[in-house]
Amino acid sequence: MSQHKGKIAGIVVLLLIIFYAIAVYWSTEPSRFDVVANAKEQAQLRNEKIVTGYVTTSTLITVANTLLDKPGGYLSNDVIPPSIIMDDMPAWEYGALEMVRDLSLSMRKDFSRSQSQSTEHEALKKAQPQFNISSEAWAWPSAEGEYQKGIDYLMVYRAQIANEHERDSQFYARADNLRSWLKEAEKRLGSLSQRLSASVGQEKVNTDLAGNSSNKQATLAPLQQQVRTPWLEIDDVFYESRGATWALLHFLQAIEYDFNDVLEKKNARVSVQQIIRELEATQETVWSPLILNGNGFGYVANHSLVMANYISRANAALIELSELLAQG
Repeated sequence: MSQHKGKIAGIVVLLLIIFYAIAVYWSTEPSRFDVVANAKEQAQLRNEKIVTGYVTTSTLITVANTLLDKPGGYLSNDVIPPSIIMDDMPAWEYGALEMVRDLSLSMRKDFSRSQSQSTEHEALKKAQPQFNISSEAWAWPSAEGEYQKGIDYLMVYRAQIANEHERDSQFYARADNLRSWLKEAEKRLGSLSQRLSASVGQEKVNTDLAGNSSNKQATLAPLQQQVRTPWLEIDDVFYESRGATWALLHFLQAIEYDFNDVLEKKNARVSVQQIIRELEATQETVWSPLILNGNGFGYVANHSLVMANYISRANAALIELSELLAQG
């Protein structure tokens, strides 16, 4: 009897070791890639021409594909061990997915349309909703299946803009289109920065109605409140930020290429490069096995506050870039 129990215990320990090793491997964050080289490789494989918008579309496709093809595949909706007990990589996936959603929406309503009353591109009209299914959907339809459909529609759009005979398929690299997408990126980074900063808790003064004494809101809110990210969610917010900034970093590099003339005319290329530099800092190696949450200038580091600093600086530069593009 004791031998039987010992064998069971040994099997359990062995399974735990195997699951831990798999979890560590699956938690490896995807490497960065060269967006221009990636687009040229895709164009060569498909015998397509590099045109305006090709690099941005290819980058969006590759980032979305990375969610599905990285080690372990897409983990956010897994319901079996070891991925069901993992939370850092699913948080990373969600951050990147949010950026994919924002760019695919901008592609549909801005980049592919010449004006507000122009018709939507059919492939983008179908692609964008596919990325909006719940990130945790595992039954039919599954998140992976719907995201793959979105990727397939994006590939149709990319092939059409690369075809000179497809006059109705366009990518318009204009300052107003770029500014619309930058506004969405600003909101994402602003939210992440606030959630990261709240890792140590802070007293926040209500500024929701600032700017005009006649401003109103639906319900009353306290003039001051304590804002704090729950302790168990701190590492999730950190890795969500890592995923979001990883995706945004690549999107901005693609934008720098496709919107080169616009940025040069506005003398804004250096602004984009500065934002990219700030985002690159968010991807530095985390040497600690745990996401630490020290207080202020205490003895223990606070990784969330360090990440918030980089993201806040990138967000401020995004705002400045947006204002620069709005100028005549």
